[in-house]
Amino acid sequence: MSTQSSADSKDSLTPSSSMGGSEGGINLKYLSLIVLTFQNATLILSIRYTRTLPGEMYLATTAVVLAELFKMLACFAVILKEKGSVSGLIEHVHYYTVIQWKDAVKISVPAILYVIQNNLQYIAISNLEAAVFQVTYQLKIMTTAIFSVFLLRKELIKTQWIALCLLFFGVSMVQLSQNDTKSTKTADVEQNPMLGLIAVLLSCCSSGFAGVYFEKLLKGSDISLWMRNIHLAGYGVLVGLFGVYWNDGDTVSEKGFLHGYNGWVWWVVLMQAFGGLLVAVVVKYADNILKGFATSLAIIVSCVFSVFIWGFVITLQFSIGTALVLGAVYMYSLPKPQTKILPA
Repeated sequence: MSTQSSADSKDSLTPSSSMGGSEGGINLKYLSLIVLTFQNATLILSIRYTRTLPGEMYLATTAVVLAELFKMLACFAVILKEKGSVSGLIEHVHYYTVIQWKDAVKISVPAILYVIQNNLQYIAISNLEAAVFQVTYQLKIMTTAIFSVFLLRKELIKTQWIALCLLFFGVSMVQLSQNDTKSTKTADVEQNPMLGLIAVLLSCCSSGFAGVYFEKLLKGSDISLWMRNIHLAGYGVLVGLFGVYWNDGDTVSEKGFLHGYNGWVWWVVLMQAFGGLLVAVVVKYADNILKGFATSLAIIVSCVFSVFIWGFVITLQFSIGTALVLGAVYMYSLPKPQTKILPA
């Protein structure tokens, strides 16, 4: 998840430059749409599925650590291929980690926030329906916008402010539609929707601040995406291990680090590790409108699967709230109108 957040903070290419009229450009456009939609929908649905299975539950803190570890190993492998030798890899990592240590230390802030965000998402998805989580999590657009205004001095146009208002009202309607059930039970897993709501709100705040902070670090930096993700994942493993010890130390000592793991859990771990990296690669072929469209498709997919897998009931209020959120995502992703300069 964290990789996707870092990828979103980079400026994407404009439609004309990245997806021209060529057949190859169109293919890359639709490929990026498929990848973004698949990642956004599948990961959330998979986590929800693993958190509602009967039997011994795996520890979310360990899953976060393993995802960061696999992500770091994958980035090492990419740089190794680029440099062509182990000595070249070591020299590259040494330069950007030891020689340029100040930049490496700065990356610890978003790295810690991303670990917190990922753990909070497990709590949220464990206590909210997948469709409800997908809709509510779009509040990260609002938190990112607010932090961008205050930290990066970005200006939002009127359409974007209207979109943020619609987003807030839409999410509010979705949450109010779930108020009939204070606590629900799926399979043998007790759920607390209020805890899930608090977790997703905190996750949105963490995601927004981390994304903006990361964007600020990227400006004027020549460090590659892969090296940045090694730093992010390295800090993530260290902070994540501390979280395992602090929150689940006794359980790990008694039952083991991989307690409760099965094929589906490993799928979630691999999706978090490699899915985010794949998104980071293809996201440069997607403009803001396409990314917004992918988000909307992911919400729809999550709603459909929630109905068939968990018997989720789509009410009129939920439908209206979701429609407002989808509209807000589209409005916010529209390109800003270019100011015409009149000749003197």
